[in-house]
Amino acid sequence: MIKIRVINGPNLNLLGTREPEIYGTLSLQDIQKRLEEEAAGYGIELDFFQSNHEGDIIDKIHDARAAGFSGIIINPGAFTHYSYAIRDAISSVGLPVIEVHLSNLHAREEFRSRSVIAPVCKGQICGLGADGYSAALYVLQRRLQS
Repeated sequence: MIKIRVINGPNLNLLGTREPEIYGTLSLQDIQKRLEEEAAGYGIELDFFQSNHEGDIIDKIHDARAAGFSGIIINPGAFTHYSYAIRDAISSVGLPVIEVHLSNLHAREEFRSRSVIAPVCKGQICGLGADGYSAALYVLQRRLQS
């Protein structure tokens, strides 16, 4: 069975109430439930994790390979723009990773338009709201099942 780890970074625990005009009205739990239903249709097992702490996210990335995960979907939140430690963790595990963002990074403040994570990911999906997670799941399952 394909197993995918879904990692969410800082402040994503506040989805649904945090700036809904930017991030939407779905909570992280709503997104998780929807994605688990979609994953079941593909025969994929998901593991969800959220943390506001960089080291915890790095540990979950490191653990993914040892725990038998086939890929990672990550929304690193603000760590996107400056966490070389998360970038190095992704690079070191050798798993396919899709970076997801609810908002369009390129249509927001200039500092948000650069991702230090993207160069070590298979792709980046941004600006599609919660559907970005679904898109990432679709792409990963196609690549892992081929």
